[in-house]
Amino acid sequence: MRGAGSAFLVWSPRARLIRVWIKRTQPLAGTAEREDTAPVAFDGWLALLGAISDLLGPPPPGGEEAAEEDVTMRIGLTGIFVDDQDKAERFYTEVLGLQVKTNVPYSDSERWLTVVSPEEPDGVELVLHRTDQAARAFQQAAREQGRLVFSLRTDDCRRDAERLKAKGVVFTREPARMAYGGMDAVFDDTCGNLVNLHQD
Repeated sequence: MRGAGSAFLVWSPRARLIRVWIKRTQPLAGTAEREDTAPVAFDGWLALLGAISDLLGPPPPGGEEAAEEDVTMRIGLTGIFVDDQDKAERFYTEVLGLQVKTNVPYSDSERWLTVVSPEEPDGVELVLHRTDQAARAFQQAAREQGRLVFSLRTDDCRRDAERLKAKGVVFTREPARMAYGGMDAVFDDTCGNLVNLHQD
């Protein structure tokens, strides 16, 4: 994962290419060719390369080779608690239209059950964890406070709210334009959670 600040901005792929160009060009910085290939003095190159090098700043810790590493971290999955995995699977697939990505035994009483967007089958997975006593207390407290467990993004909040209502989904907050500019609606997932339907 890249750190924040100037090092991230400076050591972009373009900056690394410039650094390679400087290293290969600097030995020639004091000369320029004429038609007869005899070198003539041209100190402007040296000044130019020095200025560019100053703008790039020092190499990152570990040397210039360290900048070549492209290490990234992405969100692979996130999870919510559900009071009934079978019920949750039906709701999230048959009603919301997501699809099961993984469904395997996890313990004597729980499956490792994940769903994904059909448009992004290799995208972020939502894990439907079976609640235990501690998780149930957390889930109930969060719901009482109106906490949303996650958001589903749509290009038309009102349209999809009406479509889900036709399937029996209960909305606790109708689609409305929010103060920050987006449009949100909140519905009950029938498994103990409040879910946000969001439109930019």
